[in-house]
Amino acid sequence: MDLEELIHNCKKGKRKAQAELYRKYSGILFGMCLKYSRNKTEAEDSLHDSFMTIFNKIDQYNFNGSFEGWIKRITVNTVLQKYRKEQHLNVVSENIGEEMDVDIEETDISLSTLLGYIQELPNKYRLTFNLYVLDGYSHKEISEMLGTSAGTSKSNLARAKMILREKIIKENINIA
Repeated sequence: MDLEELIHNCKKGKRKAQAELYRKYSGILFGMCLKYSRNKTEAEDSLHDSFMTIFNKIDQYNFNGSFEGWIKRITVNTVLQKYRKEQHLNVVSENIGEEMDVDIEETDISLSTLLGYIQELPNKYRLTFNLYVLDGYSHKEISEMLGTSAGTSKSNLARAKMILREKIIKENINIA
């Protein structure tokens, strides 16, 4: 079954099509949920919530643009909405004049270790880091998504980078 037919069948509420859509995209979306979550269980919950939203809103998909991009956007919004509801993002507004850039030197750190460090970041730093660095959103877009200012987004990114840099340096010292 091609993607268009699969989407049409999902719009009709056919369970087999929904199961196939889940199998086709759950790995990609789980990876997204995992990078925004503190742990695997939280990511699994977010994945479930994302698919519920996708199935509930699939009638709104009109085949303009990438379907994968559409479901990824729903997933990011679902995760962010969860954090807003739980009030994890209530932050004191911080404004910094210029964006601080913290370079993380090339290291032999494993991807799983780096992902673990990212997951350990406080919510506001983790979300900002992932949205900016991994997903390419601008500070203006991030501030709108998280309900903060662009300056706060820049500050949160700089702090996230500093925390990650410190963890990576500590890891390299322990390896050496």
